[in-house]
Amino acid sequence: MSVAAVAGPASAFELTDDQRAIRDAAREFAAEQLAPHAVEWDQAKHFPVETLRLAGQLGMGGIYVDESVGGSGLSRFDSALIFEALAGGDPSIAAYISIHNMCAGMIDRFGTDAQRARWLPQLCSMERLASYCLTEPGAGSDAAALQTRAVRDGDDYLLTGVKQFISGGGSSDVYVVMARTGEQGAKGISTFVVEAGAPGLSFGANEKKMGWNAQPTRQVIFDGVRVPADQRLGEEGIGFRIAMTGLDGGRLSIGACSLGGAQAALDKSLGYVRERTAFGVKLSEFEALQFKLADMATELEAARLLLWRAASALDAKEPAATRLCAMAKRLATDTGFAVANEALQIHGGYGYLAEYGLEKIVRDLRVHQILEGTNEIMRLIVSRGLLAE
Repeated sequence: MSVAAVAGPASAFELTDDQRAIRDAAREFAAEQLAPHAVEWDQAKHFPVETLRLAGQLGMGGIYVDESVGGSGLSRFDSALIFEALAGGDPSIAAYISIHNMCAGMIDRFGTDAQRARWLPQLCSMERLASYCLTEPGAGSDAAALQTRAVRDGDDYLLTGVKQFISGGGSSDVYVVMARTGEQGAKGISTFVVEAGAPGLSFGANEKKMGWNAQPTRQVIFDGVRVPADQRLGEEGIGFRIAMTGLDGGRLSIGACSLGGAQAALDKSLGYVRERTAFGVKLSEFEALQFKLADMATELEAARLLLWRAASALDAKEPAATRLCAMAKRLATDTGFAVANEALQIHGGYGYLAEYGLEKIVRDLRVHQILEGTNEIMRLIVSRGLLAE
């Protein structure tokens, strides 16, 4: 089943039939196309482009992009259901799909009709893949300090600088790039869409990482890359706002990926304790493990409800949406990692073996506490919002 055209309004505590259909379609895809290969892809550092294109055929390349340009036209709430379900099969691939969708969503929201028609149909089908380029070697959490520069040259801009930790770098076809066109600080930043193959565009080595091995992570290097002015998104000087708007939804998506990975780890643990015996009894009969499993499930459910609340706020354009997205990202990613780590502990030595998949989930989920804004930055966003009221 395609995820397109089945969205319904979100209820506070119960999904609609359409939303269950969306979630179930994503779960089926994850079970059939992701989970059987997740460990192999991780160990081989294989980026499964053909599998991504299958996801695109189901409408997962432009989940919240308008249907007029090939998107599925769903809500941020719906997308949270999809990313949680996908991450149950492979958090690394689900996270890349979420980043691709963030880029497509930014082009849909801020692009001209011509730009949307040019890029979005192939992004939505995932015939072309996208990467988000904000972080730099010297500008991580302090993103407004970025130094990649775009200098106007007639009808073009010349881009020079380096982006760091770029998911899909070297494999993507489209790069949504934040670069400085004016003064220092947030007001001097603009956003550009740069296509692969542009002269002067190159990439660093594929980084050796703790997790997320099924997607490449490289520096993206701009050495006087000539970009036509009609590839700038929005006006000059609003690029930081465009980037942060994309991150509100991106934080929900990465939080959902944490929930999906952690839920898979919890499910593995439930199966394990039902089957494994120690001292002549099933592990499921040990009260200490019963309490641990209860706490894992409770904390996941609490994080999921906050994520749903934040997604609903973003869909409704509530003034508190940015703060709620930061809250949800912080709680979901911290909880997801903690639950996955507890699941590994429950499995004992078997959890440490690659074939059981637990150690991969733990490694994949750890980075979610860092990217899309570290969880320390999430606390800063929340506290600033509270103190400004």
